[in-house]
Amino acid sequence: MTPSPSAPGSRIASRLGTSDRIFAGPRSRKLLKAVEAGLERVEAGLAEDLRVTSPVADSASRYLLEAGGKRMRPMLTLLVAQLGDSDNEHVIDAAKALEMTHLGSLYHDDVMDGADRRRGVPSAHAVWGNNVAILTGDLLFARASQLMAGAGERAIRLQADTFERLVLGQMNETVGPGEGDDPIDFYIQVLADKTGSLIAAAAACGIIFSGAPDEYEAAVREYGEKVGVAFQLLDDVIDLSPSAQETGKVPGTDLRAGVPTMPFLLLARSSEPADRDLAARIRAGQERVAAGEDPITLDAEIDQLRENAVTDRTRDLARQWSAEAVAALDVLPRGAVHEALLRFADAVVDRAA
Repeated sequence: MTPSPSAPGSRIASRLGTSDRIFAGPRSRKLLKAVEAGLERVEAGLAEDLRVTSPVADSASRYLLEAGGKRMRPMLTLLVAQLGDSDNEHVIDAAKALEMTHLGSLYHDDVMDGADRRRGVPSAHAVWGNNVAILTGDLLFARASQLMAGAGERAIRLQADTFERLVLGQMNETVGPGEGDDPIDFYIQVLADKTGSLIAAAAACGIIFSGAPDEYEAAVREYGEKVGVAFQLLDDVIDLSPSAQETGKVPGTDLRAGVPTMPFLLLARSSEPADRDLAARIRAGQERVAAGEDPITLDAEIDQLRENAVTDRTRDLARQWSAEAVAALDVLPRGAVHEALLRFADAVVDRAA
């Protein structure tokens, strides 16, 4: 798939559906040009690095890459790297490796969740079956590790630690909270591990591989993790969107698959009788879907949850985490990079897909 031509400076911002908001203003023009150039190198490198001699593995490994995506993680690596020397291959390789890791996790997530679509196309397991989809994810993880290995032991350690958190987050989501665990706190930790850890690693790579001052690393890690939680909370709202064409997913995909989301957790905690009734009907519908009933059995409940106050509360929580991410950046020097990171955090919670 070849991206359609676009106006200069619009390609990055359009990935988050924000026009030119992230890189607004005259101070951002040079920054935008540098990040755009880096993203073009990342995109070209990903297309090349994911080629495999096996025809099936080749098609499957590039399938979700070519389906599109926001490229939020490499974008963040390249943006943060502007605080140092961004023009080096280790920055580009790290950006590619983290996007490969993210892509690999999507193949696995869709199998585990039984998702029918991803990025507006049939999910990989719907095309090739579960086994090929799982192995494709594994292949992407291997390629990502190879790229990181070229940058030395610190890069390998960062990749391994991040991958460990991704796996533990997915495992905890699958198993669910234990006795005595607060379901909402438990869920936030799952989001921090599954989504926040990889975005935090992306931001950290921008410092580590550009030679930017070490004292910035902790700040951008915290920023990345909190942005990741905000991103996923907003995704929980988007999951309920009635527009499959806009989001690329069937409305309520996660809920139909029995995957916890913040609106449902807030609903289940409510003391309002109507909320408790809706939560009970959703649970009963999930059990029927798990038993083989058509997922449309939950359509009415998903429509009601979308209009419930708990969905607005989830959006507010996303904005709260975004604000905390911004507060973590106080140590960074004021300038175009700092401004763009502030706008980036805002864009994450003001998107429609």
